[in-house]
Parts: sequence; structure tokens; C-alpha cells
Amino acid sequence: MAVEKSVQGEKSAKQSEPNWLTPTEMAAWRRYIVASRRLIEALDTDLDQHDLSMADYEILAQLSDAPDRRMRMAELAEIAMLSRSRLSHRMKVMEEAGWVRREACPDDKRGFFAVMTAKGWKAIVAAAPDHVASVRSRFVDKLSKADQIVLAKIFERVGNDLRDEIK
Repeated sequence: MAVEKSVQGEKSAKQSEPNWLTPTEMAAWRRYIVASRRLIEALDTDLDQHDLSMADYEILAQLSDAPDRRMRMAELAEIAMLSRSRLSHRMKVMEEAGWVRREACPDDKRGFFAVMTAKGWKAIVAAAPDHVASVRSRFVDKLSKADQIVLAKIFERVGNDLRDEIK
């Protein structure tokens, strides 16, 4: 890449050379970035008909699987891979829509639970079939069973390594 080469030329002799990506590595990286962004954008667009964003859907999906459809906000933020401030913002929007409510945690005066309402349950139940069909047509059906197994293993490894590095 031209930018990388010009940066290389500007480096002083004291600095070590970066481990630049090979053409094969760069192609894999860029294709992953472009495809993943396009996929998320398409899935997000497909949820527009339900007045949900991907972030809203993920929050509702996590709550729908939780006992009593409630979860500590901190745990939900971690599982949904949202910062606490981003989750708090989404919760405000979702509370206004009537999909969730917050409840104070009796054991921790600073903690709150996110609780799915009946309206939130109806929203996820209505959106889920379309969302699954979208995931299937835009992603799953484009992969062989072998591709699916390999991708699952790759992203489990990458995800676990990143989780361990970030903690």
C-alpha cells in the first residue's frame, strides 16, 4: 500500500520495521472488513421493517434467553458487546418504545436490571423469523457445511484470544 510504503520511508533508523501485511494477509483482512460491514448493514436494513436496529435486536435476543427475561445491565453490556454508556443510550430509546424497563437491583444500590416487557417480547417474536431468514440468505446459505465449521473455529479462536487480551 502506498501509504504504508511512504510511512516506511519516513521512519528513522532507530525504529524497528513494522511487520507489514503480505498481499495475501491484506486481501484476507480487507475482504473480511468489507464483507462484515456489508453484512451488518444489510441485516440492520432488514430489521427496519420492525423498527429495530441490530443493537436493539441483540439486546432483546439476549433478554429473551435470560431467566425471567431480565439481566444485569453490566452483564448485558458485556454479552451484547456494547459499552455501558452505549447500552444506557440504547436502553433509553428502547424504554421509550416500551420494549424494556430498568429495575433497581435490590442487592446493589448502584446496579440495575434490564427487563424485557411484553411489548418487547412481541417485537422480538415478530422480528425473529425475518431476521433468521435474512441471516440465512445473506450469510449461512452462501457457505458449505465445511465452511461453516471452519469459520466457527476461526472466529471462536479469534474471539477468545481478543477477550483474553482485553481483560
